[in-house]
Amino acid sequence: MSNRIKKKYMAGKTYFDYPTLFLVIFLICFGMVMIYSTSSYKSMMTYGNSYKWVLKQGLVVLGGAIAIFLISRADYRIIKGHKPAFLCLGIATFSMIAVLLVGAAKKGSVRWISIAGFQIQPSEFCKFLLIIYMANELAINASQHKLKTLGDHAKILVPTIPVIGLVTYQNLSTGLVICAMVGIMTFVVSQRTKELIITAVAFMAGIVVYLMTANSYRNERFQIWLHPEIHKKGFQTMQALYAIGSGGIFGKGLGQSMQKMGFIPESHNDMIFSIICEELGLFGAVCLILVFAALIWRMLLIAMNADELLGSLLVIGVITHIAMQVFVNIAVVTNTIPPTGIPLPFISYGGSSIFSTMIEMGIVLSVSRRIHLG
Repeated sequence: MSNRIKKKYMAGKTYFDYPTLFLVIFLICFGMVMIYSTSSYKSMMTYGNSYKWVLKQGLVVLGGAIAIFLISRADYRIIKGHKPAFLCLGIATFSMIAVLLVGAAKKGSVRWISIAGFQIQPSEFCKFLLIIYMANELAINASQHKLKTLGDHAKILVPTIPVIGLVTYQNLSTGLVICAMVGIMTFVVSQRTKELIITAVAFMAGIVVYLMTANSYRNERFQIWLHPEIHKKGFQTMQALYAIGSGGIFGKGLGQSMQKMGFIPESHNDMIFSIICEELGLFGAVCLILVFAALIWRMLLIAMNADELLGSLLVIGVITHIAMQVFVNIAVVTNTIPPTGIPLPFISYGGSSIFSTMIEMGIVLSVSRRIHLG
């Protein structure tokens, strides 16, 4: 087919990014396999049923699959405008206030709301709600050339402070992920890049100083990071490192982990990457990281080819969320940064995390559907 005929044939044709969908399906299926592998022993000991946690995750994944299908087929521009933006911001703020008022305690933290027997973590849903808010407000103001001064930026950023503050108060690591999302989305459309970089560096320096000097459990986590081998609470970190080291190049084999036998608490949650390393080795871990890299690359292509700025910013927000969580989770497991609770996207057990991330991927695929070829 000649280029002329091909261009004529492709003109006006819409696009759908099937590679992104395939990568998402692969990660979810791989996550289900690893959740079963890591949780089956403890589930059998606790409930007499090795499928307890993987079945619960499967039900949420089924709901997420329906959400992806419906959202990806809808026109993402239905969430365009000031009203949808502030509606999302309002829902995020209300949900975090509700956690303070009626939140259910779990593992020593109050981050969940119990609804009809289900434990929902609102901070996970705040991520995509703030992505929608920021994408709309930034796109509208950029199109009207209203992002010339720091005051223009403040008008957009200040309304997010209550949500970010409440999330950070309950979960510092999630708050930092949201800050990264908001900051990078602002950076890509701002004309004040120098000032934003200085602000970001000062913010990160302040966080480091706080962690090193604050008389709190967060300072204790900093000490665990520095000396896990002698700290009384460094057990989990050391067991994760043992799991990684014992996996070698090609691992012990799927299902053959020893550390999941109670040595790593909640190994199917935030520490699941250590079991992946133990069972599948360095080879399996690198392959998983490459799959995440491929997903981020595909989303970058969607962002660069989106039909309007709103679509690009929505995808950039999702990219930042997933990239940050992958980096932080793996860095914590390998003791590269102080320990904190961040799930590995698509892989770790957790209904709120997987469902909200699948909603985000539905939005990304909806943006891809609006790309025109030719």
